[in-house]
Amino acid sequence: MADANNTTVDRKQSHVAICLHDDVRFDAKTTGFERYEFAHNAAPEINFSEISLDTIMFGRRISFPFMISSMTGGYGDAERLNRILAETAEKLNIPLGVGSMRQALENSSYRESFSVVRRTAPSIPVLANIGAPEVAGGLGDDEVQMLLDIVQADALIVHLNPAQELFQPEGNTDFRNFFDALNRIIETTKVPVVAKEVGCGIGPRTAAALADAGVRIIDVAGSGGISWQKVEEARYLQLFQSERRFSPSALPELLNWGIPTADCLVGIDALKKSESRYRSLQVVASGGIANGIDIAKAIALGADIAASAGPMLKALHENRLEETVLTWMNDLKAVMFLTGASNVEELKQQRISLKKG
Repeated sequence: MADANNTTVDRKQSHVAICLHDDVRFDAKTTGFERYEFAHNAAPEINFSEISLDTIMFGRRISFPFMISSMTGGYGDAERLNRILAETAEKLNIPLGVGSMRQALENSSYRESFSVVRRTAPSIPVLANIGAPEVAGGLGDDEVQMLLDIVQADALIVHLNPAQELFQPEGNTDFRNFFDALNRIIETTKVPVVAKEVGCGIGPRTAAALADAGVRIIDVAGSGGISWQKVEEARYLQLFQSERRFSPSALPELLNWGIPTADCLVGIDALKKSESRYRSLQVVASGGIANGIDIAKAIALGADIAASAGPMLKALHENRLEETVLTWMNDLKAVMFLTGASNVEELKQQRISLKKG
């Protein structure tokens, strides 16, 4: 078990370092947001200073339709990083998701790197996090409750990462019985369960299957931002200094595998409108969100809020995390002003269409 713990710690540290310093973004695929544009409103008849960005998510009222998405935990420096993330999220009154908590199950020594979040941020929505392979493998009720208790969670993220696991040197690619296990967790857990991809996207077919299993919140985490296939390929080459595990002819497409974030949102929005049983699904837009305009487009395409991880991690390391979030929110307000939307609900109704030509 000690070797397994050390491997998990090293992996988590390596993930953060690679995301900060290596070029691991999708290079053959974008989020798709650049294909869309709003209709300009030359007479918005609203006051910019009175535009409201607050909304309700995860059972609490938050100040902005934005979440600092799941990043880290489970190794030495993660406690410091999570404390800073939590301080900023608490100050701005926005939700915060922690990174995968598998390490907290394996080794109690690292639970503090997660529990620091709730201690630092007592009033915001905090989301616990565990992977689909752990769920499929038979995650017990006591283990689920432990994860929730560690951060006093408002919701539980189950992250779906088949492409990452496929490329990960230590990856677990056994996803059998996932939906049955997920349904059991949903039925026995008091907090909402969020199904979240990690960068390859959730399309309408998978969204429908997740909703049928009891999921009521989906974080699409589409392609266009960080490619976790690239992250794991970088780790593989660092660890073994050997040839890639996939043939060079197939590798570029696999590294860029996924559904663009905008396409995920459009597909799920169409699903919600076409079948009444899916109408109550809430949607988080993540995967390559890079500014406030992306957030505005995501909401107009069907998201309830947006989320970001990679840019927030880089902003944290550059000591401008709060500044970055507030800049994005100001740009979001600018779009709302120029379209005549005085609040988030009105933004959802704004006309957005594919660019001509």
